[in-house]
Amino acid sequence: MAENDISIIHPRPSSIVAALYTLRDLNVDVAILHGPPGCSFKHARLLEEDGIHVVTTALDENGFVFGGRDELSSLLEKANEMFNPKLIGVVGTCASMIIGEELREPIQDANLDVPVIEVEVHAGYPNNTKGVLIALESACEAGVIDEEELERQKVLLEEATNVEKRHGAASKEYLVPSRGDLKYKVAEKVINYLKEGKKCLTIMNAKKETGYMFADITVAINEVAAQLGVADNVINMANVDDTLGLPRVRHHATSIMNDFNEKGVPIHEVIGGMDEYPIAGDRVSELIAEKYSDFDFAVITGVPHAIPMDNLKDMDVISVTNGPRQVFPLKDMGHSNVIVEIDLHPKTLGVSNIVESEFGATMREVAKDMLNEEAA
Repeated sequence: MAENDISIIHPRPSSIVAALYTLRDLNVDVAILHGPPGCSFKHARLLEEDGIHVVTTALDENGFVFGGRDELSSLLEKANEMFNPKLIGVVGTCASMIIGEELREPIQDANLDVPVIEVEVHAGYPNNTKGVLIALESACEAGVIDEEELERQKVLLEEATNVEKRHGAASKEYLVPSRGDLKYKVAEKVINYLKEGKKCLTIMNAKKETGYMFADITVAINEVAAQLGVADNVINMANVDDTLGLPRVRHHATSIMNDFNEKGVPIHEVIGGMDEYPIAGDRVSELIAEKYSDFDFAVITGVPHAIPMDNLKDMDVISVTNGPRQVFPLKDMGHSNVIVEIDLHPKTLGVSNIVESEFGATMREVAKDMLNEEAA
């Protein structure tokens, strides 16, 4: 191995799961996993909470040797009859791909009158974004997305991989998971900063549906600032451009922006779409340099490690992530506090409104206690 090569030894999301989530974002009605019944079970079950039917050909030891062409073809016909889908996806697994199983032939055998996106993928790729890319290329071939969107997604995928290698879960050989700092301590700190009249940037740079919970932290800070009479000291940035991305991604941006408006939270700067978290950092850096360089502190949520520190170095930077292995890389970047929203992903699948976060709830309770003590 070359000196600068990094071999990651802790588990990471697989290309198969990445392909499944991409099919979800394309609004596939049914995804068929061609492999053993337990493959990607947890994520398959979670995706069913998000309104997509996930079924499996349930290959057994006999299928590992002789393949499952007939089983896949029959399941395609059955799924079409049961769910009356408008779009179907078929995803390979390690078992079916290792034996060289072709997906196109059984799809042709089924001869359905709905488009089918075939994703010949296994979990052996170094970067899980490979599963996304294969799914998108097949979607383009099936006419579900155009070439322009495919090329846009390729740029985002390349930068997403680079972000993880620079400061993310692929940055070190092994990253110790951590729950980060205590939420009530960080909440006290943020509230005291607001009471002192310090100027705050909230920066939501969230990945797709995770924005439903990270947006709650933006809401909580604005609520507390309003209670303290310093609402004008808070500037909000968020990647909620609803004109960009795959169909379901645009829907998330519209839903979250509607909730911000309903709750009276102004988004002063839209920094990109909800799939642009790998590149939104450059826009954030430009905006800070142009307009907000005198701010005192920043609370960054979602994918904080994609935001460059160049123009944040004079601020106290607090970040909120959903990745326990992200705590120490963010501390290394210079973030003074890092907190983790555990179980964020299961709570944000299948929803269309902002979901209360642990940190947001903590902020509200700590602020209530502090204000009650002062009033007593």
